[in-house]
This record gives sequence, structure tokens and C-alpha cells, in this order.
Amino acid sequence: MGEAGRSAGVEARRLVALAGEHERLAEIARDEAERWMIAHRTERQVAGSLAPLTAQGYMFLHDRGWPGARRGSRAQIDHVLVGPGGVFVVDTKAWREVTVAAGRIFRGQADVTDELSGLADVGFSTEAVLAELGLAPGEVHVLIVLAGSAMPPTPLEGLGGLMVVGERAAAKHIASFGRRLGPTAQNAVLARVLDHFPLVGDAPSELDASIPEPIESEPEPLLTLDEIADTFLAGMLAAPIEEWMAFLHPDQAKLVRRSFSGPSRVRGPAGCGKTVVGLHRAAYLARASTGRVIVTTYVRTLPDVLATLMTRLAPEVADRVEFTGVHQFALRVLRERGQRVTLKLPEANQAFNRAWNQVGMRGPLGALDRNAKYWQDELLHVIKGRGLTTFEQYAELPRAGRRRRLTVEQRREVWRLYAQYQQNLREAGVMDFEDVILRAEASLRERPLEGISAVVIDEAQDLSCAMIRMLYALVVDRPDGLTLIGDGQQTIYPGGYTLGEAGFSVAGRGVVLSTNYRNTRQIAEFAAAIVEGDEFVDIEGGAGRADAAVAIPRVGPVPEAHQFTSVAAHDAAVVAHIRALVASGLDPGDVGVLAQTNRDVAAMDAALRSAGIETVLLTNYRGEVSGRVKVGTIKRAKGLEFKQVMLARVPGRLLGGGAGVGELEDGVRERFEIERRELYVGMTRARDGLWVGTRTDS
Repeated sequence: MGEAGRSAGVEARRLVALAGEHERLAEIARDEAERWMIAHRTERQVAGSLAPLTAQGYMFLHDRGWPGARRGSRAQIDHVLVGPGGVFVVDTKAWREVTVAAGRIFRGQADVTDELSGLADVGFSTEAVLAELGLAPGEVHVLIVLAGSAMPPTPLEGLGGLMVVGERAAAKHIASFGRRLGPTAQNAVLARVLDHFPLVGDAPSELDASIPEPIESEPEPLLTLDEIADTFLAGMLAAPIEEWMAFLHPDQAKLVRRSFSGPSRVRGPAGCGKTVVGLHRAAYLARASTGRVIVTTYVRTLPDVLATLMTRLAPEVADRVEFTGVHQFALRVLRERGQRVTLKLPEANQAFNRAWNQVGMRGPLGALDRNAKYWQDELLHVIKGRGLTTFEQYAELPRAGRRRRLTVEQRREVWRLYAQYQQNLREAGVMDFEDVILRAEASLRERPLEGISAVVIDEAQDLSCAMIRMLYALVVDRPDGLTLIGDGQQTIYPGGYTLGEAGFSVAGRGVVLSTNYRNTRQIAEFAAAIVEGDEFVDIEGGAGRADAAVAIPRVGPVPEAHQFTSVAAHDAAVVAHIRALVASGLDPGDVGVLAQTNRDVAAMDAALRSAGIETVLLTNYRGEVSGRVKVGTIKRAKGLEFKQVMLARVPGRLLGGGAGVGELEDGVRERFEIERRELYVGMTRARDGLWVGTRTDS
């Protein structure tokens, strides 16, 4: 009897356990089904809210596979949009009580920012794939869309530019990017996106509830008519952008995203897109970090123009990219730290003139070269540009970039002139720009500036050794911290330096761009002939030769060079040429009139205005679109480009070829070569046409 019913009891217990397990699994299934249903409803809801974008040309991919996920994975991307404003990877969330503070996102009290890192990785991988086409990384956007929310677009820090936006604001946000990609580009991008985000199977079927709800609630409209109208208006008001803002050559696009283990350098001939790469890289580094990015160069005009372009290229990070001239940056550092700055250039020039009269003009230096400017350059660029403090340092210096060799005794005379100049500055209570740089460098070494993620230096060959050291001190050897961009062929200031003098190296971290996208072949060859055989000191050490463009795909008319017997005839020809260009359909704002001196710039500006041609001086130009002819010095035009360039009042001796240059006295030859390199810079600002005017008596 003890064994009676035992098997039945075992079976009963097994079935009870099985039923319990079924109930447990059913509960899990119900919970999972509820989550899928919530996802289903929110995804459909958000898709409906974004639907007005189809009228603007956007193509929708729904429920795509997670890039790189293993086979059978159920991880998916809710929506991918490809259209005129770029690529948008959209993940929907049914989260409630969402707040964003200090770049972090919270659900109630819980910080859920790190949960989104996988989506940020999807953004990075998508950038890499599309860079193969040449799409700039800033054209890929990852959005977290909160269902039912009206939260305005809000960036999260440290997640590659990932943005959180409410459902009711999402379509307007996407439309605000305007028209950045043309139809051909959109189709090419779409084809690559289809491969990158694979198809996945259908989501779990909806469970059919056996008891229907007695009353079905009226669905809330996805967007009101006013919200739909706002979406269309946002797209219409967004100005179309230049092609280079969205599409680069694939080599450029990959370089923008490339990671370096320390300071890096990008070099190449004029017109190969170095400044464009630098601008895109600054935006990319800002998205990839939480700190500020500094973009700087020698002349202030270029940073002002780049700042304006950045507001159109990458408005979401424009407030974290600071564009500044190197002197402007140094002044700000000192003033913010409460240091007294007595920068007075006229008084500083007077201090040098007095020193020249006191110990230079009638001594060995005057006998060697009576041109005081040569010796002023020696003090400012060679001695103070390096921050030398003892004669012994100067006596042993190779003096990179200066042709004239100086004996030890001649250098001793230079040091006497330097000491007298410094004494005159102290007595006058004034500073020159070199003093400002050296003080800022010392201050930053003593107390580094916080919150700087990266520094991008354009036209790096124009900066002094002390300037480079000052900027290097902001980031030192941090990966991707310092990017130097430039071309030794475009060095237009006396003296030079090497990175070894600055205390760091870019060995193994240099990239050469070799395709000239800006100039026509005719303009590039005309300009290259001006500096044929030119040598310069490369910042990586040794005598440099120009990086030749491997390819120049564009062709156009041969540049025009004219000689005039008078200033009046020259200026009248400039006016006539501009009028002819405008009559042919060219916008006056696409014309740049450049000269070598401020005096000639003022004269040309007056001549154009008196002829009824509206102008804007490059000293006042900030990159805004206008129908006014740009007028300025070649130095002010560095890094810029114009469809048509007119080089005005060029000294005829600079176009006479290189014959006899080697016979010139070293100091004269150095100045001559610098002026010809400056002329080369001016010529290579031209995209489609170049006009050069000279006087036969100059």
C-alpha cells in the first residue's frame, strides 16, 4: 500500500510544476509582448509624426537591423531617414519624466546616458561607411525621439553629437537642416545605407485580446496643421549649403575622422582642401568630445570667416568651437587672468626706430644692410619669435628661414640692438605682439587652460615657434589634441622654425593631400611658375620643396597679365574687368581684388567705390554672403577663395621670371622670394579666373 498511487503523485507534481513553469513563461511572454506593443505603437506614432518629411524628399527605412549584429539578433534601428538634409538614425523611446542636465539624460532620478552609447557607436560606424563615398561625418545624425514629447532638440555630451528631441519637434528639427545633399548624392548614400542597415524579420505578432475594449478612444493627431506648416517652413528657410560642406573627396572625409596618437600634420599644395578638412575636423572633434575646440591662425580674417561657415556646417556644435586669431587668443588669456597688457604697436615701432638710430644704423649692422626692416624682422621673428633669453642661445641658432649668414660678431651686434629695443620698450611701458605671446605661453605652462579638447592650427607655417609652443601647451601630446595644417610654399613671413625647436614631433602622423580641387590647371601652372625653384625651411626640418599637386581636374581660361604705364590706366582697367565679369552673370561678391600693401588696398577700394562698385574690405569681412566685391591684402586672403581674383598694382619685377635671382645679395633675395611666395598665395585664391595688373615703372 505504501507504493500505491506513487506514480500518480509524481505525475501530478510534474504537471503542477510544468503548469507553474508555463505560467512563469506566459508572464514573461506577456511582459515582453507589452514591451513590443509599446515599441510598436511608439515607432508607428513617431513614423507618422515624421511623415511630412516625405514631401521634402526624405526616404524612410523602418525596422532595420543593427549594423554588425550577429545573425539572428533582434536588435534593430527603428528608422533611418536619407534626404536633402543628410542621414538621420532615429531611435524612439516611450520614456516619461525625461530631463537633460549638464549633457546627461535622466529618467526620473536615474542617469541613463550610458545606455545610449551603443547608438553613438552606430553613428560612428555609419560615418565611417559613408566616408568611403566622401560624405562628411557631420551629415550623419543620431536622434533619440521621445514619443509624445515636445522637448526641443537637446545635445548629449560625449556621445558623438547624439541629440534628444521630442516627437512633436523632431520633423521640424530634421527639416531645419535644409538642402545639403542633391538627388544624385542622396541616391548614392541611400544605396550604401541599405547595405549598412540590413533587413530584419517582422517583429512579434500582436496578441489578440479576447475581450475588446468597450469604447475605443479617439487617436490624438500626430501633428497639428500648424506643426506641419512649421516643418515645411523650416525646410524652406534653411539656406542651401555649398557642396563641400556635405561632400568631400573620400580621402578627405576619412582624414577628418582619422585618429592620431599625438600631434598631427596635414600638408599639401594650394587648393587641395586643407582648410576645409580642418573645419570639418574641428566639428568632428567637437562632437566626439565634451570640451572646446580651438581653431586658430595668424591672420584674424580667416577665423572670422570660418566661424560664420561653422554655423551653417555644424550648428549643433558651433558654440563649442572657438575661432580666433593667435594674437587675439593670447590677449584673452592674459586679460582673463588679470595680467596687465600694454600692447601699443605704434609706440613699439618707435622704440625699435630709436634703437636702430642708437646702436644700429651707424654701426656694423647698418654697413651690412641699411634696411632697418630686415633687422626688425630678425628681432621679432628670430629672437623674440623663439623666446630666446641669452646671447649664447642666439649665437648657436641655425636661424632657419634666413638666407644671410651672420658671424658671431655680427650676431653680437644684433643682440645689442635687441637689448636696446627691449630697454626702450620698458622705458615706454609698452609691449609688442611678441611680448604678448611669450607672456601667454609662460602663463599657460604655469597654469594650463582647462576644458580644451583639441586645437586646430591653420596656416601653421606662418606662426612663430613661441606661438606653436603656446598652443601646444593647451593639449600637449593628447591623442587628436593638436592638428597642424599648412603649406611651406605659402610661407610669407621672414624667419622660420622647426617642430623640434617647439619641443614635439609629428613623425608618423603626417598626411599629404595632393589633388587641387580649387584652381583650374591654367591658374595652378601660372602661379607655380612664379615660385619655380623656390626653397623654404619646412617645419619638420630641412630645406623644403613644394608639394606638387598630383591631379588638377578643373580647366579654364589662361590667366591674364597686363602692364600699364600709369596708376589711372591700371585702376580703370580693374573697374572695366569687374564690370565685364558682372555683365557675364557673375555675382560681384565672387570677385576678390587683392594687393600686397594696405596703401594699395585703400587706393583700390576708393577707385572701385568712386566707380559705383560696392565693396567690403577683408578687414571687415566675416564670411557673410553679399553682392559686394571683396578688397584686401593677400595676407588677409590666406585660406579664402574667390571665383575671380584680380591682383592689383603688382610690382612688375615680381613677374619678370627667376633669372638673376641667385645673383642677388642674400637679404634682398630673401625679401624677393617672400614677395613672390605672397604673390603665389594671391594667385591661388582664384577658382575660375585670374587677372594680374602691373605697372611698367614698378
